[in-house]
Amino acid sequence: MTGRLNPHLFARDLRVRLGGPKAGRDVLHGITLDTSPGWTALVGPNGAGKSTLLRALAGLQPLSDGRVRLQPHGLDVHSAPPAVRARHLAWLAQQGDISGELTAQETVALGRIARLGLLATPCARDLAVTENAMRLTGCIAWRHRRLHELSGGERQRVLLARVLATQAPLLLLDEPTTHLDAPHQVALARLFRLLAHDSDTPCAILTVLHDLPIALQADRLLVMEGGRLRADGPPGDAAVQQALVEVFQGAIRLERGPDGRPRVTLALDG
Repeated sequence: MTGRLNPHLFARDLRVRLGGPKAGRDVLHGITLDTSPGWTALVGPNGAGKSTLLRALAGLQPLSDGRVRLQPHGLDVHSAPPAVRARHLAWLAQQGDISGELTAQETVALGRIARLGLLATPCARDLAVTENAMRLTGCIAWRHRRLHELSGGERQRVLLARVLATQAPLLLLDEPTTHLDAPHQVALARLFRLLAHDSDTPCAILTVLHDLPIALQADRLLVMEGGRLRADGPPGDAAVQQALVEVFQGAIRLERGPDGRPRVTLALDG
């Protein structure tokens, strides 16, 4: 992962309407944002538009209006050929597509297609990248097992490794902690920090998360409600915290932990 420019996405006035011009509904309302190297968590209640926004940023959701550009390349994400886009952006869907007959290693190796193309023969370098991605996500011990033999959490770690194997500088991940137990959620948060703050090749990581304790470990929070951005800033920012409490309708409380970061609890006595 050497020699990469620090990438970021610039999205301007994004609007998405689902279901057609007459019977449809607007789900994104003029969102403008700029990503950058670091770990950003996209949070909000169900139906806020988080997954739609992530798909729009990845070029997978048609826009009613607006534009997404990859900087510093100036690449229009929605008009770029998929093969070109895949070299810059790696995408993990909320329900990852998998084939149960592939082994874990074969699945992760599919991430190299973005670099090699469909017809190229993988070399030793590709094997090394694949193995490193599996080590980082803790799934190398069952590299030869087929996906249908794995638990949901194990499969999720394989799909995360496939994303890392692309070596894309921008990672867009929809609910990456799905099926993961607490120890592996913590390990994943640490991995995001490591990748986002690599001194030589920092990644820009944008994750949709429902797990607020994990989201609060990110460098930056984007708080959504009703297809709009309510707040944008570090987890310790007072306006961001106030927006979090409001979009979750007072069901959570935030307090400062021993490490200085905010911690979330449920307001069960509210």
